[in-house]
Amino acid sequence: MTTRVVAEMSTTLAPDDDHPYRTGPWRPNFVEYDADDMDVEGAIPTDLAGVYIRNTENPVHESIGRYHPFDGDGMLHSIRFDNGVASYRNRFVRTVGLDAENQAGHALWAGLAESPQRSLRMDGWGARTRLKDASSTDVVVHAGVAKSSFYQCGDLYRMDPVSLADLGRETWTDSSGISRFPREGVSAHTKVDPETGEMLFFNYSTEAPYMHYGVVDAADQLVHYTPIPLPGPRLPHDMAFTENYAILNDCPMFWDPALLERDIYAVRYFRDLPTRFAVIPRRGSAADIRWFEAAPTYVLHWINAYEDGDEVVLDGFFQSQPSPKASPDATLFEQMYRFVDLAQLQPHPWRWRFNMVTGHCREEQLDDRILEFGMINDEVAGKPYRYAYAVTGEPGWFLFNGLSKLDLHTGHVDEYRFPEGVFASEAPMAPRLGATAEDDGYLLTYTVDMNKDRSECQIFAAQDIAAGPIAKIRLPERISSGTHSCWAPASALR
Repeated sequence: MTTRVVAEMSTTLAPDDDHPYRTGPWRPNFVEYDADDMDVEGAIPTDLAGVYIRNTENPVHESIGRYHPFDGDGMLHSIRFDNGVASYRNRFVRTVGLDAENQAGHALWAGLAESPQRSLRMDGWGARTRLKDASSTDVVVHAGVAKSSFYQCGDLYRMDPVSLADLGRETWTDSSGISRFPREGVSAHTKVDPETGEMLFFNYSTEAPYMHYGVVDAADQLVHYTPIPLPGPRLPHDMAFTENYAILNDCPMFWDPALLERDIYAVRYFRDLPTRFAVIPRRGSAADIRWFEAAPTYVLHWINAYEDGDEVVLDGFFQSQPSPKASPDATLFEQMYRFVDLAQLQPHPWRWRFNMVTGHCREEQLDDRILEFGMINDEVAGKPYRYAYAVTGEPGWFLFNGLSKLDLHTGHVDEYRFPEGVFASEAPMAPRLGATAEDDGYLLTYTVDMNKDRSECQIFAAQDIAAGPIAKIRLPERISSGTHSCWAPASALR
């Protein structure tokens, strides 16, 4: 492996830091690398062409008070495949917040688990105000550019998907030179439709109408932006789309209104309220929304959606315990982080069917396994599909210890469990060049191996993940665990 150190970030974290989400599999990285001629166990398929990019919460400065794993600064890890050869890059997302803290030499924002009043930047709500816009949640490739985002509605940061060169913040500047980027920001989980080249997005806030929905065309121009009126401030995390509709949600877990009046941001699950879904034409307005109600839950992530006759079908992960109670003898760690423990939240693959004629909603459980972070072959995004790929969680931790492939036609599940002490990343499906079937391709994941103190990009044949990885590509350093990722085929790179 030929490795070049590009830069190293200065940190104020203590050398003997013992925070459970800043050590072990969550130990942050401070060195940015270029790596080529990479060490490979097995053989990289020659019909795998494109980039696999994952975002990471990677804290640089000592936190103000309690630290939550979602507080870390964004770092992208990108590995490019071309004719059986791989090259790797990792770079911090150079956000305005990280730049300000680097200049100050310490943290300026308190995190998710801390009272926002402790932030040294206090105006407003959410990213870019009381919370740092770390841009550390999600990443997609749209119009040839990698765009990272934050779950509490910040800016979109643009980077070259191969080199990870910094391309600045998204502006969507119009012909007169005026930025059309929404003042409400953009939430994580923007959706790219490979069929049209459009990127769909939403945001949410504490001010009426509380949510907006937008469309950016294939030329990277904001062409549609409309309010989605809600009864009050909500906390949606993801959205879905079909060929003709976007699907937004109003789940009954959100800030307690009584406490919000006192400027206290405490999340509460309202188990007596339904889960509501807004089905809106992709260029529609509030007047065009069809609202549907279903059983109360919280859904962190959707899998896919499609149209089936008069029905819009939506698949996602229904949480059986959206607000798990801590046991009386729970440690402080268990109390604070139970909301990132899949074993406690109990998310199951689920299906909702919205009849656009009758207004009726039907729902059913697709599998009884605890699964999350679902991915599909993006070529069937918004269309009828057969396979979903998800991860299993390490009980008690926000860590992934296995991969699962669900056949939604037959109910069959193909599984792979990593060795103890090895943890995976969200695993996108990469269709091979010349693919002839929906699952004709590869599953990709970054691993954190605590036994060998290393990280790899592992490649699985999507038609037989239980057989284990067909190739393991050694990275220059053991990387931190992270959140969301994407696959961009070579044809999507500019």
